[in-house]
Amino acid sequence: MGPSIDGRITGVGSLKALTAAYERTAKTFDADAWIIGRISMEPYAGKARVPQRKERGRIPRRDFVADANAKSYAIAIDPSGKLNWRSNSIDGEHVIAILTGRVPDKYLAFLRSKRVSYVFGGKSEINLKRVLAKLRSRFGIKTLLLEGGGKINGSFLAADVIDELSILIAPIADGAVGTPTLFDVGPAPARHKLRLTSVKKLEGDIVWLRYDVRPVRM
Repeated sequence: MGPSIDGRITGVGSLKALTAAYERTAKTFDADAWIIGRISMEPYAGKARVPQRKERGRIPRRDFVADANAKSYAIAIDPSGKLNWRSNSIDGEHVIAILTGRVPDKYLAFLRSKRVSYVFGGKSEINLKRVLAKLRSRFGIKTLLLEGGGKINGSFLAADVIDELSILIAPIADGAVGTPTLFDVGPAPARHKLRLTSVKKLEGDIVWLRYDVRPVRM
């Protein structure tokens, strides 16, 4: 992630130095996939129209794997099925949607028609540990970059499934009230004590911090 000095994750995207550093540092992880929430994915999904026809019979709530051998994957957590995918890839990375059983049949038919893979994370709520296990077993994904937004980051933190925190601190003080932060968990915070493993100053007064997340809990 690339938050401002006060932890905000909006309003920093216009910094060219930050965008370049973000791409360079992300490549160092040699990840198999990246994952973000629905709202963050909307600009990538593109504009398409979900068919409004009524499907004949109920489509079984089973995972659909359209490509198990892609070089890399772009993954969206979309519990209710709202993303209108124009294609099944983003810059050559195969798309996987993470859904719940409450998505309508017409949406599943739409994903199948676009050859978008999908995985069910639960009947009504997403179980992240189950999802990660499926991503590994069905697609061979071992290294996954979690790239926001704040609620998705907070959900992963609360579920204890983050191994490492890698952040680029932008030289900006936002100060805005009510804007998303690095982790937005809710009324029951998931407090973790992090262990600093690396500090590096980059061009543009950006600081790259890396922390080990899982070993110690507060």
